[in-house]
Amino acid sequence: MATEARDTHRKTRWSTPPARPSPAPQAQLYRRRRPEATTLHRIVREHLETYLALANCSDPMDPLGNGVPDHVENEFRSYLRCGILAHGFARARCSSCGYDFLVAFSCKGRGACPSCNAKRMAETAAHLVDHVIPHVPVRQWVLSVPKRLRPFLHHRPRTAGAVLHILLRALQATLREACPTAPATASIGTVSFLHRFGSSLNPHFHFHLCVVDGLFEKVEGDTGQDPANPETPLRFHEATALNRELLERLQHTIRRRVLRHFERHGLLEPHDAQDMLAWDHGGGFSLDASVRIEATDRTGLERLIRYCARPPFAMERLHLVDGRSDQILYVLPKPDLAGRTALRLSALEFLDRLATILPPPRIHRHRYHGVFAPNAPLRPLVTARTQEDNALAAQLPGPGLPLPETHSVPPPQPEGAERRTPDSTPSRPSQWAALLARIYEIFPLICPTCQTPLTFIAFLTEPEPITQILAHIGEPTSPPLTHPPRGPPQTELAMGSGGGETEEAVQEFSPDDLDQTPQFDPAEPEPSPEDDFDQSWGG
Repeated sequence: MATEARDTHRKTRWSTPPARPSPAPQAQLYRRRRPEATTLHRIVREHLETYLALANCSDPMDPLGNGVPDHVENEFRSYLRCGILAHGFARARCSSCGYDFLVAFSCKGRGACPSCNAKRMAETAAHLVDHVIPHVPVRQWVLSVPKRLRPFLHHRPRTAGAVLHILLRALQATLREACPTAPATASIGTVSFLHRFGSSLNPHFHFHLCVVDGLFEKVEGDTGQDPANPETPLRFHEATALNRELLERLQHTIRRRVLRHFERHGLLEPHDAQDMLAWDHGGGFSLDASVRIEATDRTGLERLIRYCARPPFAMERLHLVDGRSDQILYVLPKPDLAGRTALRLSALEFLDRLATILPPPRIHRHRYHGVFAPNAPLRPLVTARTQEDNALAAQLPGPGLPLPETHSVPPPQPEGAERRTPDSTPSRPSQWAALLARIYEIFPLICPTCQTPLTFIAFLTEPEPITQILAHIGEPTSPPLTHPPRGPPQTELAMGSGGGETEEAVQEFSPDDLDQTPQFDPAEPEPSPEDDFDQSWGG
C-alpha cells in the first residue's frame, strides 16, 4: 500500500529550528519590487500576444481547439499591470520630514502573479494560525488518484468536490476509531487545499488537508472539561490509536467509494472500475499522513500551511537560456521519473503549461470543514479557544510571529513632543505592511529618516498626475511595451543552386496569367466519339 504514517516523528523540512530571539520589525529601507525586471514578466510581455494568436486560431475542425479561456487571458494581462507605477499607485507621506513612498497597485491574481500568490499564501497561513486553528496537533493528509481519473477532477469541479467529500467522511470515521475516549458525535476540524499542479508544471490534481489530529466535543455543564482549558466548554480528544492498519483500511475505503462514484455517474465503465479495484500497490491511489505538527510548534504549522497554499510554480527555478526569452530552463525540485533535473521549454510551451494549471474563477482555493466550517455550531468555541491559546503563548518566552493589528509600530517619542494617536482602524495597506513585517521583519510604513509612521494621503489612478509625479522622481512614465504577435516563418521559395532564377520567375508571375477558360462551349451537346464500334456481346 502507498500509505505512510508516523505518529511521533516529523519530516525534517517541517521541523522548527532552535529558538532564537526574534527582533521586532525595524525601520529599514524598504525597496519596492520591480516586476518588469523579472524573468517571468519578460517572457509574458514578449510572447503573450503570439501565444494567444496561435491558440485562438486553431483548426475549427479540431474538437479540442477551443482557444484560451477568458480567465487565463485576463490573468496574464492583469499580471503585466501588477506592480507597475505607470498604472497607478498609493502615495504615503511622512508628516514630519516630508518623505514620500509610492506603493504600486497589485492585480490580486490567483495563479500567474508570483507576488500576489505569495501574499495570498502568507495571509492564509497567518489567518489560520492566529485566528482559526487552536494549539492542538495537526496532521497533513495528501490524497492522489490514478492518472486516468485526474482529468475528470481537473475539468469537473463537482466531481472534485464529491471526491473531497468522500475523503472527509472516511477520514472522520477513521479518527473516531483512533480516539478511544471520543463520543460518536465528536467532529473533526479540517482545512483542504485543492492542487491542480505538480512540481514540473504538469497538471496533477490532488488534495492537501491540514487536519486536527483528533476530535472536538462540546461539554455540557462542568463535568469532563478539557484540563488544558478548564474555562471553555470544549474538549479535544487526541488521536492516540492511529496506526498503519487503520490507514490501509482508510485508503481501501476511499478507493472503493471513489471508483463507485465514477461508475454511477458514467465516468467509468463497470468493468473498468472492477479492473482498477483489483490493481496492486493501491491501484494508483496514494494516501500519505507522515507529516505531523505538534501543538506547541506554531512556526512549523505556519510553514506547513504556506506549503499547502503555495503557488503553482517558483520564480527562483525559472531561468533563461543564454539570455533569450524564447528558451526557458525550469529547474525541478527533484529528479523526475526520467532522471531529468530541469525542463527546457520554449516560451510558448511554458505559457501553455502555465495556462493549463491556472485555477478557474469562482472556485475556492481552500475550504473549511468540520468545526472550522463557517456555519458549524462549534466554530465560535474553537476560534475563542484559539485566541485564548495565543494569549497564553504570548506570555511565555520564545519566538513568536504575531500579526500586527495597527498601521505601524509607533517609534519612541522625544520628551516634550506632541504624542500622535495612530488610527486604530485596520485597512488593506496596513495588512500588506503587516505581512511584510511578519515575513521579512521589515515594516515599510515607517520613515527611514525620522522613524515617523507614514500615512497614505492619496490613491492616484488618473494618467496626468501619475505622469507628472513619476517624471519628477525619475521613474518611467509609461509601462513596458507588450510585443505584438509574430507571424509564422516565411516559406523558402528559392531552392537549390538556381534559387535566384526561381525567385525571379516567381516575382514575374501574376495570377492573371493563368487562363482557366474551358476549351469547349458547355452549351453545345456532347460530341459523339470518333470510333464507332459494336459493343454487343455475341453468343
